[in-house]
Amino acid sequence: MTLTVHGVKVPLDPTELSPEIWQALSNGTYEAKEARWVFKSVRPHDRVLELGSGIGILTALIAGIEGVHVWSFEANPSSVRLARRVIEANNLENVTLTQGILAAGPPRDFIFYARKDLWMSSIVEHQGPYDEILTIPSVNIDQFISQHEIDVIVMDIEGAERDLLIEAELPGVERIFLELHDHLYGLAGIRDITQALASKGFGYDPRGSSGPCVLFSRGNEPRLYQSEGPDF
Repeated sequence: MTLTVHGVKVPLDPTELSPEIWQALSNGTYEAKEARWVFKSVRPHDRVLELGSGIGILTALIAGIEGVHVWSFEANPSSVRLARRVIEANNLENVTLTQGILAAGPPRDFIFYARKDLWMSSIVEHQGPYDEILTIPSVNIDQFISQHEIDVIVMDIEGAERDLLIEAELPGVERIFLELHDHLYGLAGIRDITQALASKGFGYDPRGSSGPCVLFSRGNEPRLYQSEGPDF
């Protein structure tokens, strides 16, 4: 079965997803805010690092921007399997999708909790009941950023953004678009993220932010963002 979600072909079956995710896909609310606002963050010809591809819908939208290349990481192997199908169905040759975790510092093992609700899978144990525990080795994010000359990071990693953004150096990155998860780390965690990014030269950018989906940008020069996303 193939749905069209935010203009993206999604060849998935309801048996492969939780009822909550299938309903969100069917009624068009799945990652709707992220899908609209990411176009304020990614510009033509950007080199994009996406952390937390999920089932690949946002990945496909980003990849549809002119001249963009996307390196996408997803920890959950079940999500990666579905995302590969979405990427192939949309004939996207400018996406490199990897099953794994990027983290600051030397490679180390992370415990990852896989859940039936794929969008709730994370390295946070107390986020809810889980079906499987996986051990996933990390790759150094700063080395990856430097190697691939990343311009912008897009991330939805279910709370892991707090430690990552505090610890990583983020060399050369101009913009970071992320979903905040204050239900996991509270307002104190948001302060930690904001202060850590400010120390690296990033400021909260209201031109690409809405609610928990926020853009942090470096530099003071005027920026020309993609004017708007798909009509949905």
